[in-house]
Amino acid sequence: MTLFHAVVLAIVQGLTEFLPISSSAHLWFFPWALHWADGGLPFDVALHAGTLIAVVLFFLGTWIALILNGFGIHYPTHASSEQVQTNRRLFWLLVIGTIPGGIVGFFFERFIEETWRNPGPIAAAMIAVGLLMWIADSTTGLRRVLEHVNLGDAIGIGSAQALALFPGVSRSGITIIAGLWRKMTRETAARFSFLLSTPLIAGAALKEVPQLMRMQRSGGVELPLSTLLIGIAVSGLVGYAVIGFLLRYLQTRTLKIFVVYRLIFGIFILLLMFLHR
Repeated sequence: MTLFHAVVLAIVQGLTEFLPISSSAHLWFFPWALHWADGGLPFDVALHAGTLIAVVLFFLGTWIALILNGFGIHYPTHASSEQVQTNRRLFWLLVIGTIPGGIVGFFFERFIEETWRNPGPIAAAMIAVGLLMWIADSTTGLRRVLEHVNLGDAIGIGSAQALALFPGVSRSGITIIAGLWRKMTRETAARFSFLLSTPLIAGAALKEVPQLMRMQRSGGVELPLSTLLIGIAVSGLVGYAVIGFLLRYLQTRTLKIFVVYRLIFGIFILLLMFLHR
């Protein structure tokens, strides 16, 4: 893998991890369509570490308040008791919402990647979730904000997040869809999606670290350290910008542009698949 390929894929990861268009589909597509070399596990870990850093830094203040309030600490000192109670409830709802995705990922992640990481299933997921997004985006009465999140939201959206393991689904896409069906505003659905994704993105990155360290000790890492660090930096910077962009975008706009993109991209994959036969 050249440095150019690494930078392109890092940009792709930063863009597609948080936009509702599936990072797994795009990271699979570029090497497949352009016949690029596979960066392997070390590069995958670097890209996910970058987007993990992005989402943690973007919501750092929120997470500090949620964690401290969740364990009964009044923070910040000027916060009202109502806000502290809201944060405490939201923290534990996020914990509950993380459980379905964690369980499915622990037991089935490897099987899903080996079975479904192919053009047909990925194209089908891109199109099917695009259609679901179109239906959800047409929902009326989207008024619920983050303070209104309840146990049903946590379980429903958390269960939807478990489907993100299938390439082409999109973690942000499927959870935003679930949030819209729960009558959340588009911006609230995206914000809750990003908060809910943080523990699982962290878990996915940290899960591979021991294996990466073993590979480094045995000399099994072919990519230069500089390439891995550049991948982390680029995916992190792009991911941070994308989070802010999407939250602002959804305050006043719909998801229609992402619906159209998903449908076109899914059809394009199918066409390439038939041409490659």
